[in-house]
Amino acid sequence: MHLNLRKYLLFFCVVLTSQCVLAHQPGQSYLYFRVYENRIEGTVEMTVDDINNALGIDLDASPYYKEKNQEIAKAEYPATWSQFIPDIQHYLKSRIKLRNANQSLNIEFTDMEILPLSRSVYILSNFRLNPITSIPDNIDIDYSILFDKDEKHRGLTIIGHNWQAGIIKNESISSLIFSPSNTSQTLSLKEKSLWKGFVALLKLGMWHIYIGIDHIFFLLALILPSVIRKRRMDDRMDIKPVESFKAAFWYILKIVTLFTVAHSITLSLAALGIINLDSRIVESLIALSIGLAALHNIYPIFSKSELLITFLFGLFHGMGFASVLGEKGIEGEFLALSLFGFNVGVEIGQALIVCVLFPILFFLRKKPFYKHILIYGSIFLILASLYWFVERFFDVNYLLDDYIGKAINKIYKIIGLK
Repeated sequence: MHLNLRKYLLFFCVVLTSQCVLAHQPGQSYLYFRVYENRIEGTVEMTVDDINNALGIDLDASPYYKEKNQEIAKAEYPATWSQFIPDIQHYLKSRIKLRNANQSLNIEFTDMEILPLSRSVYILSNFRLNPITSIPDNIDIDYSILFDKDEKHRGLTIIGHNWQAGIIKNESISSLIFSPSNTSQTLSLKEKSLWKGFVALLKLGMWHIYIGIDHIFFLLALILPSVIRKRRMDDRMDIKPVESFKAAFWYILKIVTLFTVAHSITLSLAALGIINLDSRIVESLIALSIGLAALHNIYPIFSKSELLITFLFGLFHGMGFASVLGEKGIEGEFLALSLFGFNVGVEIGQALIVCVLFPILFFLRKKPFYKHILIYGSIFLILASLYWFVERFFDVNYLLDDYIGKAINKIYKIIGLK
């Protein structure tokens, strides 16, 4: 029995280890439209890392990183990168196709800028559309930026200004989200589409949980002990299964609620720019939170139980969620609605995870080997936590990650998660 259990645990660890490389990678590019009385302008925004990946070049963005507490602002495109402008513009034109009914709309680039952030730099390619004799009701968009290189990449389309639709200043709420399985969509220029934008942000929040394996691991560390009660007996840990479903469910409800409240607080504060921590530090602390929560399952290190851990580290996870919305300087009149939609998506994603994992754990709680699941599972989470901490804090990337990530993407396709 123990031999079989070890085999299952080994398989479980191998699968989850392969997931580690997919944690918290919200790769996104942006297509902005600004609609005026007789013209349409726009901007395509991609990080330098994504440009490098797309074109196979090696631009170094680090000299342009934003200093701590420095205001986020656009800057001139570096003269040393000017030789790559034709390649960048050709790539964008080949990956973005726009039509009005049966008429193709030509993207005419006007100038280039950069948006420096603390750990990345966006390249902004500004354009206008031709021919535009009158503002169309709809624009058909084919969008395939980076999908052949990164199947987890997402393209967000945002209407920044459109007076006839009542949109005056918007940099936060997305009208469309493109993915490898959804590359052709229609953008309405007449409709304000707040509901569509809300749903788009809701889906983005769910997607972020899906690719944020570190958040899933933290939840797993918290709910592993939900179906048992621990009591230290001299030199050993006495573990007894919870008898009633109600008691275990009440524990889960408190854990999920505290985690929600905590990360909602910091998600809002970070996205609004009220608090601003270095993303490297935030991501490193998120990694450590997994290990500490898992260690507490084996050897209690907090006197106030898991509730304190949940709230304290939930605050850091909220700042991690905000990296999707906040650091890029996203703002505007729809920011509150965007935050709400994204947060609801995160909660739905969390709820689905708990609904899948909790019944399984409850069913297994009386099995003799559940103690081993708790201990060995927590040990694995500690190791994953240390792996992520080293990778994030020291800013290193292991070559093995790329191969494992590609393998996992293929598995996702097979099981229908793509």
